[in-house]
Formats: sequence, structure tokens, C-alpha cells
Amino acid sequence: MSRKPPITDEPDTSQLRRFEEALPIALLRTREVVMARFRPHLAEYGMTEQQWRLIRVVQQRPGIDATALSEACCILMPSLSRMLKYLESDGLLTRSKVKGDMRRQVISLTRQGKDLFAKMAPKSEAIYAQIETEFGRSDMSELIAQLQTLRRSLK
Repeated sequence: MSRKPPITDEPDTSQLRRFEEALPIALLRTREVVMARFRPHLAEYGMTEQQWRLIRVVQQRPGIDATALSEACCILMPSLSRMLKYLESDGLLTRSKVKGDMRRQVISLTRQGKDLFAKMAPKSEAIYAQIETEFGRSDMSELIAQLQTLRRSLK
């Protein structure tokens, strides 16, 4: 007489790739290693990663609207709204309503925000340069291009 295998609620994971080989985990682990290089620099200025991203984007795109800023920074609108309020109260940026569309805001850095960016940017760029030296400039360019291609193909 043959025995039936026990009935279980466990899903069959035999076809699932190893956890260490999962793309989301590889991206997260890489992000953490990269950001570990930047965090001490950000801490020197009391900046969070998200605040620095926001300041960098606004510096490069003055007058950007909040929706585009949210997308560019990968920060959800509720979080972005809180950050904008905080950075505005710190005197680093201004928010202005758009004539004809009172729901829309454009964001710009203040003189203080521009000065902060000018102080922080050289060290930030030096950290990037060190990472490029260790990883390889052409490998870095290729990696960024491949990630952009992946993102576009999955949208």
C-alpha cells in the first residue's frame, strides 16, 4: 500500500530563486553599501538622505513643481509635503503658488539653501569619485545605463 504525502499549507518554493539572488534584495543591499559612504557627510550637516536628494533636485531644477519633485526624488507626496514645510521653516527653500493654478506649487532654494548646497556638493562629489575609482568609471556608467533601461522596460 502506498502512502500519500502529508497535506500541508506550505507553498512549493522549489522553483523560487534563492533569496540572495533576488533583484530587489541585491538592489537594497547595494544601496545600503553605497549610502553608508554618504551618511557621515550628511550627518555633518544634519541632513537626511531624502532632504539632500530634494535639495539636489531643486538646485538643478529651480522652480520645479511639487509633483515633479516628488517623482524625481522618489518621495511620496505626503512625506514630501512634510519635508518641504520643514526645509522652508529652516530657511532653505521657498514654495510659491502658480498663477492660474492655486493647487500647484513651485519650489526654489533660498540663498541659505544654495549656500548649503555649495558647501556640501564638493564632498558629495568626492565620495562619488571614490566609488567610481573603486568600481570603475566605465562600469559605473554601464551600471547606471542598465538600471535606467531596466526601469524603463518595467514601467
